[in-house]
Amino acid sequence: MGLFLPGRRVRNKRFDYEPRFYNPKKDEKLKKRMRIQAFNRRRRSPMGIIYFLLLCAMAIYVYNQLG
Repeated sequence: MGLFLPGRRVRNKRFDYEPRFYNPKKDEKLKKRMRIQAFNRRRRSPMGIIYFLLLCAMAIYVYNQLG
């Protein structure tokens, strides 16, 4: 229904905001630090896999003892 309405379509307002105290060097440092932190966060330690395998082994052991 909205396609056939007469008149102009309502559009979003656009803002052209220029920060007063902008330091591009500081911004680049922050972006670089955030990339490094995100890269480090993706790594997982092998201890999680070892704990998972031990938990599975114990669950199988208990299952076999009860059954």
